[in-house]
Amino acid sequence: MRESEAMSINGKAYIAGAWEHPTRKAPDLSLAQLHAECAAGALADAGLTKDDVDGYFCAGDAPGLGPLAMADYMNLRLRHLDSTDLGGCSYIAHVAHAAAAIAAGKCRVALITLAGRPRSEGSSGTAPRPAAGGVPDAAWEMPFGPVTTNVYGMCAMRHMHEYGTTSEQLAWIKVAASHHAQHNPHAMLREVVTVQDVLDSPIIADPLHRLDCCVVSDGGGALVVVAPEVARALARPLVKVRGAGEAMKGQDGGAVDLTYSAARWSGPAAFAEAGLTPADIKYASLYDSFTITVLMQIEDLGFCAKGQGGRFVADGNLISGVGRLPFNTDGGGLCNNHPANRGGITKVIEAVRQLRGEAHPAVQVKHCDLALAHGTGGLLGSRHGAATLILERE
Repeated sequence: MRESEAMSINGKAYIAGAWEHPTRKAPDLSLAQLHAECAAGALADAGLTKDDVDGYFCAGDAPGLGPLAMADYMNLRLRHLDSTDLGGCSYIAHVAHAAAAIAAGKCRVALITLAGRPRSEGSSGTAPRPAAGGVPDAAWEMPFGPVTTNVYGMCAMRHMHEYGTTSEQLAWIKVAASHHAQHNPHAMLREVVTVQDVLDSPIIADPLHRLDCCVVSDGGGALVVVAPEVARALARPLVKVRGAGEAMKGQDGGAVDLTYSAARWSGPAAFAEAGLTPADIKYASLYDSFTITVLMQIEDLGFCAKGQGGRFVADGNLISGVGRLPFNTDGGGLCNNHPANRGGITKVIEAVRQLRGEAHPAVQVKHCDLALAHGTGGLLGSRHGAATLILERE
C-alpha cells in the first residue's frame, strides 16, 4: 500500500451529529455556556451523551486553556484533545483531524465545539488589527492601519484590476445568500435584496459595500465525528468524511499576489483524497466573510477558471434550484450568522443538513449526495490558512 493510501481518511469517519445554536445575541450567556449548549445539541442530534465522548476539539474561541478548560467545564473523560487554531477554517480542519485521530485509534467519538459573542462584545471588522498576537512582522504593517475590511477590499480591488470583475458581479453573491436566508427563521438578515440594493449600501472599504460584508453575531455550533462502527449503530443518516485538505498562504517573502487564496492547494488535495472533481459536487458551503472571499474560493477550488469567478456567480448561479452551484443555503455569514472569527463550523453544519435532506424544503438541493465545505482563516490579503472538506451521503 502506498503511503498516501495508508494515511487517507476517506471513509474512516462519519459526522453523526450537527447542531447550530439558534441565538444571534446572547448577553446573558457566557462563552463556556454557549460551547456547552452547542455540545449538548450535537450529541442529542447524534443520539449520544457526553459519556460517549473520548475526543474533544476546539480552537482559540474557547475560554481559558481551550480544550483543557472546556473539557473540565463539561466534565468530559478524554483520550485525545486538539486545539489547532487556523482562524476561520479551524473547525473545518478539526473534522479532518478528528477523522485522522479516529483512524489512528486515538478516539471513537470526537466532539467539536465553537462559540462566540462578538455581537455582545461590540467587535467588528472595522476596528484596527492588534499588533500583538505573535506575528513577527506585524510591527511593520501596523503603521499602514490594516483592518479586516480594508485588507479584503484590497483583494477585491486587485481582482477587479486583473480580471475585470465588477461590483455588480460581487453583489450577486449577497443576492444569492439573501434568497436562502429568507427561509431561515434564525437568520439575522432575512430580507431578499437586489444587486442595486447592494450597490446602494454605503462603501465600507472600497470597493466593498456594507452588504458585501458578513454580519456580526453571537452563537456557535458543534459536530460529532465518530468511527464507522459507531455511525452504523446510530439511527442517523450516514455522512461520510471522504476527503480533506489544508494549506496556508503567507507574504511569500514580499512577492505578494492578492488574486488567489490558499484554496489553490487545499482544494486539489481534498479532491485527490476523495477521488472526485469539482464537477461532482452538488452543494458548496463557502466561507463568506465578504463577497470577494466567496468569489476567490470558487475559482481556487476549481469550480471555474481563475478570473472567471465574476461571470460564474452572476445571474443567480449560486441560488438553490436556479444556479449551477447552490451555496450557503442557510444564508451563510453574509445573512445568517458569523458567531466568531473562526465560524467555519457553520459551513460543515449546513453541508450535513443538505446531505441528510434536512435543509429547508425551499433550498434543499435535489439528490444531494456530495457536498464541499471550505473556509479561510486569518486575512485573505496577507497570511491565512485554508481547509477543504468533502462529505458524502452514504
